[in-house]
Amino acid sequence: MKLGLVFSLLTPENRMLLEAAEARGLGLEKIIDTTLAPDLEGKGLPALDLVLLRSSFSRSLYITKCFEETGVPVVNSHAVQSVCGDKALTTLALAKAHLPVPKTLLAFSTEEALEAIAQVGYPAVLKPVIGSCGRLLAKVNDEEAALAVLEHKDELGSYMHKVYYVQEYVEKPGRDIRAIVVGDEVVCAMYRKSNGNWRTNVARGASGEPCEITPELSELCLRSAAAVGGGTLGIDIFESNRGLLVNEINHAVEFKGAVAATGMDVAGKILDYALSLAHG
Repeated sequence: MKLGLVFSLLTPENRMLLEAAEARGLGLEKIIDTTLAPDLEGKGLPALDLVLLRSSFSRSLYITKCFEETGVPVVNSHAVQSVCGDKALTTLALAKAHLPVPKTLLAFSTEEALEAIAQVGYPAVLKPVIGSCGRLLAKVNDEEAALAVLEHKDELGSYMHKVYYVQEYVEKPGRDIRAIVVGDEVVCAMYRKSNGNWRTNVARGASGEPCEITPELSELCLRSAAAVGGGTLGIDIFESNRGLLVNEINHAVEFKGAVAATGMDVAGKILDYALSLAHG
C-alpha cells in the first residue's frame, strides 16, 4: 500500500505523522503541495492508495478534489474540508444538527453588520469566515470600535472580508476546550488556558492542560464531528453559563499542544484511522 502525506510546511504535526508511519513500518511519501501540477483530466498525480492532506486551505481543497476524482481517498475528504474550512458553513451545519453554538449572525454590508452586532450585544466578536489560529479576530466593545473594524475590512481586497461573521462574545473561565476526534473516538481533550489574551489559541500563547473526557463532552464532540461529515477533527468548545457551546471545528487540526498536554499518540491514531479507510 502506498500512502502519501501532502503538506505545505513540515510542521511538528507532520513530523509526528512521519514518525508514526516509520514506527509501523509504513512508507509515507512526503509531497510538498507546490510540487504538484495535476492534469484536470485526472493525470499527473503520484500513484497513491491513500492521502493524508495537510496543506493550506486554498490548495487543500483543489488537491483533495483532484485525488478524489481519480478514486483515491483523502483524509479529510473534500466535503468535510469545505464545511470546516468556512466558519459560517460550520456553524450552519452544527445548528442544523441542533448542537449548541454561540449566537451568530451573517451580514453582507457595513450597515447590516452594525445591526447584527447590536442584536448579539456588545462586546461582540468579528471573525473572517476563512482563517485559523485566531488571526484577524476582533473583539469590539462599542459601536465606535465596531465601525472602525468594519471600515478597515471594507478596504481589504479579499471577498471573504465582505462577509461579516458576527458572534456573541462568550465569557469563558480563562480557557476553552480543544478535543480531537478521530473517526468515532474522542482520542484526547485539553484545556487551552489563556495567558491574558481573550483568545485561547495555542498560537496566541495559550497553554495546554489535560481535560477529562466526560460522557457529556464525548457525546457533544462525536455529534459535532458527525454534523460536518466526520474524519480527523479538532473540536473547539466554550464553557459558558448556558453549558458547553461548540465554537469551531478544524479539519487540519494542529495537535502538538494536545500531545504535550495529554501524552496521547494523536499521530498514531490518525494513521491507524487512515489505514482502516484504505483497507475498506
